[in-house]
Amino acid sequence: MKHILLLLLLSCMGLALHAQHTVSGKVTDSNNEALIGVNILEAGTDRGTVTDLNGDYTLEVRSPQSVLLMSYIGYETVRVELDGTTDVSITMYEGLNLGEVQVVGSRSFNRSATDSPVAVDVIDVAELANATGKVDINQILQYAAPSFNATKQSGSDGADHIDPASLRGLGPDQTLVLVNGKRRHQSSLVNVFGTRGRGNSGTDLNAIPASAIKRIEVLRDGASAQYGSDAIAGVINIVLKDQTEGVTGGVTYGAYSTAVGADYEEEYGDALFNVDGKQRVLDPDGDAGFDGNTVKVDLNYGAGLGDNGGYVNFTTEYMSKDRTLRPGFSWRQGYGSAAVDQFQFMVNGALPLSDNTELYVFGGLGDRDTDAFAFSRGAPGEDGDSRAVPSLYPEGFTPRITSVIKDKSVTAGVRHNLSNGWVADFSNAYGYNDFHYFIKGTNNASLGSASPTDFDAGGHSLGMNVTGLDFSKYYKDILAGVNVAFGTEYRTENFQIFAGEEGSYATYDENGVAITNPATQTPFVNEFGQQPSGGSQGFPGYSPANEVNRNRSNIGFYGDLEFNLTEAFLLGAALRYENYSDFGNTLNYKLAGRYKVMDALSFRASASTGFRAPSLAQIHYNLLFNNIVAGTSERTLLASNTSTVARQFGIDALKEENSFNLAAGFTVKAAGFTATVDGYQITVEDRIVLTDVFDASTLGVGADAAQFFANGVDTKTTGVDIVLNYKHYLNNLNAVTLGVAANFNNTEIDKIHNGELNEYTFFGPFSQAYVEAAAPDYKIGINAGTNIGGLDVLLTYTMFSEVIIQDFQWVDSPATNQEEADALFSVATDTYEAAGTLDLSLGYSFNDYLNLTVGANNLLNTYPTPQFDGWTDQGGFNDSVQMGSDGMFLFTRLGFAF
Repeated sequence: MKHILLLLLLSCMGLALHAQHTVSGKVTDSNNEALIGVNILEAGTDRGTVTDLNGDYTLEVRSPQSVLLMSYIGYETVRVELDGTTDVSITMYEGLNLGEVQVVGSRSFNRSATDSPVAVDVIDVAELANATGKVDINQILQYAAPSFNATKQSGSDGADHIDPASLRGLGPDQTLVLVNGKRRHQSSLVNVFGTRGRGNSGTDLNAIPASAIKRIEVLRDGASAQYGSDAIAGVINIVLKDQTEGVTGGVTYGAYSTAVGADYEEEYGDALFNVDGKQRVLDPDGDAGFDGNTVKVDLNYGAGLGDNGGYVNFTTEYMSKDRTLRPGFSWRQGYGSAAVDQFQFMVNGALPLSDNTELYVFGGLGDRDTDAFAFSRGAPGEDGDSRAVPSLYPEGFTPRITSVIKDKSVTAGVRHNLSNGWVADFSNAYGYNDFHYFIKGTNNASLGSASPTDFDAGGHSLGMNVTGLDFSKYYKDILAGVNVAFGTEYRTENFQIFAGEEGSYATYDENGVAITNPATQTPFVNEFGQQPSGGSQGFPGYSPANEVNRNRSNIGFYGDLEFNLTEAFLLGAALRYENYSDFGNTLNYKLAGRYKVMDALSFRASASTGFRAPSLAQIHYNLLFNNIVAGTSERTLLASNTSTVARQFGIDALKEENSFNLAAGFTVKAAGFTATVDGYQITVEDRIVLTDVFDASTLGVGADAAQFFANGVDTKTTGVDIVLNYKHYLNNLNAVTLGVAANFNNTEIDKIHNGELNEYTFFGPFSQAYVEAAAPDYKIGINAGTNIGGLDVLLTYTMFSEVIIQDFQWVDSPATNQEEADALFSVATDTYEAAGTLDLSLGYSFNDYLNLTVGANNLLNTYPTPQFDGWTDQGGFNDSVQMGSDGMFLFTRLGFAF
């Protein structure tokens, strides 16, 4: 009932009508040539437009006294006070604005995204967040950027709480993330259990509030020679809001349908839980037609500082989401996405110290509490589940893996225009991520009835500090313009694992004392004669033996040149040298070019080498846990890459991944139509993977099995990105937009570096599928939108290709040779048919201050088409592929500006 009341409240809050003021005009340069694509924003609002092919624009503003801000890459920003004027035509002059952010992929301030010699998507996040009801960055980009992929995980331990995301089907850690052009720290989480991106550490994009973002630039090209490690698949640059006047914000509410669209109840009966909102034994509210109830409140405020263009912009955002529950058997009663409570704060500011010098600072704080169900434990008994304490859970139980994730960052710098035309930028960026596990509704079965039901399981943290000094200058009188840039960057990192409480990791003896000497201590035996395993069920805690506190540093030097050989022909080159304290040095290059055949048609191409340094987490992560294989508990050691156990198995010290990128494409701009088509090939040698498990029972390490991080495979990724957009103005105010964003992608494993080890044990078909099916073979988004008066309509259809993966039977009964593998392929291959989702949103502006949006994401309630037999890796009725497993999301959003 409370959610229905909230919907009614949001729907009834826009009542008053307010007369609008229409402004139009033309924007030209100093040669009286039209400027295309100039950003025009009404200060203090998110209302804006861009100039068309003739430099013309029309904009509805909320008041005759409003202020317009006009900005364009390489030109000085213009501020216009309307004072009742309706015709505002201006001339913009070349120059660098203090506080201006370079378009990613170029170190020139005189380069727009459409002029870039490499593929760059520029995404208006604020507009999409308002129109689509998507509440986090990963979901916005999933349906806006053609080569970006992220789906919510379930039953994957840490990955339930931080979604792994990637570009072009490569690993989450093979994409570099920048904020305002400065490197952002990664998460301390390394993905280990049952998830896309297994063995990788990525950046938590959802730690940045969507309402703080002005735009996101996605560079779809290798860029290690420009930005350093990680930029193999590309670069995501998040540009923060810098508006200086007014308050904007909104309240979003939505929920997921529990209908799953198949007659599982008839086929499986009571053996299946959470079908169409029924038999939800883990939901205290019982049956439900909707779940995953989500509330998000965001607020942004900008203010000017001084009289010379300084500003400060604040964003705060709160989001609360309930968990979802989807079909699963008795061992997976809690299949679904995690519950989240999250508060975030972000600030972005700049203060001119003189006409040529400014101080800038940006950063944020985030606090996220998450709650996800692990796999269920059965009822205890003589033939029952020894992991459940009879007096605590006579019917069995489903543990909850909860986490407290804290994220903080701050970047400060000084940018100065030297008298000789050089621009100097000195900055320091610090970022920190802390991931702390708390396991609830569980037990340590080796403590019997004395076991607590909640445990502090410890966690991990990652800190990073980057100091950079950059110089750039644009020589407009050499050739048709030359940009020169060079600089240096010094980075330090610290990775820690901290232990949980004893009961979260220890196995106890018959006297309730943690076993430290198996030769002299007798293990606990329960009333059924079973010797239960220790540690908290659901997720084992980190012990003092797992604790890590490791540091490293690296220094890099780069040079970057862009030559406009003619007005039509651009050639760019970059070179970067880096030296790491823990594995050595690397040198990478990049060449890129663009030839403009005519104003409407350009061709572009690039070639580059790249690298990714092994993360501190991949080098030093270690954990001792219980893995259930063929119905029995197997003590498994995930050994540090630096350990003697790794060397005993012939696992070498981790080294950098190396890549070679080739890309070629063309762009078209004509009469409201733009098109970009870019093909690519990315080869990566020595990709770091998490191996499968080896028999370690004879090594005396307290484990039956062991697995490792290793430079395990070489891969080749080929594909093409296609982005088409068309905008047609019906009149001065109303327009129709059509767009297509498509990615066709294929990743193949060229070689497995198993050495003397059995290939099927080292990295078998089950793990290979995580690499080769990390992204669908194609994803095609088709959107259409229009605005008529105060009404906005947006319709998006996203098609996903067939996805083929291998299921958990490969883990339960591992193959050791080709004959055994062939037998498993016939029964353990899961094929998800090609499918699509339809999103619809309707928005209405009541006046200049209030607007209401209602809609549905995945309106047709489409799920990955499963071959449901209970063998999915995450234990539910399908895997986290294509559109994910939550179903239709109905939402409404009330937006405001004043």
